[in-house]
Amino acid sequence: MPAAAEGDGPDPISEGGAATIHASAVALDGSGLLILGAAGSGKSALALELMARGARLVSDDQVALSVEGGRLIARAPAAIRGRIEARFVGILNAETIPGAEVALAVDLDRAETDRLPPRRSKKLLGVTFPLLHNAAIPSFPAAILQYLKAGRSD
Repeated sequence: MPAAAEGDGPDPISEGGAATIHASAVALDGSGLLILGAAGSGKSALALELMARGARLVSDDQVALSVEGGRLIARAPAAIRGRIEARFVGILNAETIPGAEVALAVDLDRAETDRLPPRRSKKLLGVTFPLLHNAAIPSFPAAILQYLKAGRSD
């Protein structure tokens, strides 16, 4: 079954094959997760939870995206590299990796309502990748990490 594409039509960020967006990014074994959502939606909190479970920080709050060899690469802008906001705690230092290929995105502004959701995709800078909606369940961070490790079977 083909993925339901979100963001089809004109690519909102296609200027010169690179863009910096309001997002966070982490990676597990080289597979990057782009965490999307409005300010205050929990991007940093999800990144921290994933980091506590073994993911590595790429960038928090702003993510520099570029296309290299047909792959979407996420990096941290130099000014914020190695920092992540922990709400009600402060700005924390964190070990980072220099970049990661985006293998998956999560949109925290869109709630998942299907127990077994359809495949969805997101397109940025002309590159399409899988997309999950926010699942407000305790196992969501663990499910994201398993997705990054082994993908989805259907």
